[in-house]
Amino acid sequence: MYTLALLAVVPKTLAWSPTVGLVMILCNVLAIAFGRATIKIKDAEPASGVFLGLGLPAFIGTTAFGHLLGTGAILGLSNLGVL
Repeated sequence: MYTLALLAVVPKTLAWSPTVGLVMILCNVLAIAFGRATIKIKDAEPASGVFLGLGLPAFIGTTAFGHLLGTGAILGLSNLGVL
């Protein structure tokens, strides 16, 4: 009973394609650009200034944010029928 209710809520997802990959890459590039413009301490330890002018913590944070943006964009575009 609960499984059927859960299946009604979970959206149908797309299979991977180059278009889906391109959307994820663009969202990550956008997040890195946003992070470089807004993060105060960009080159924190343990690896300072190694990844596109960002330290390791800032780079991991911006790419995590980019994946959240990408997931939302992919689900939204697939729901609209664009992807």
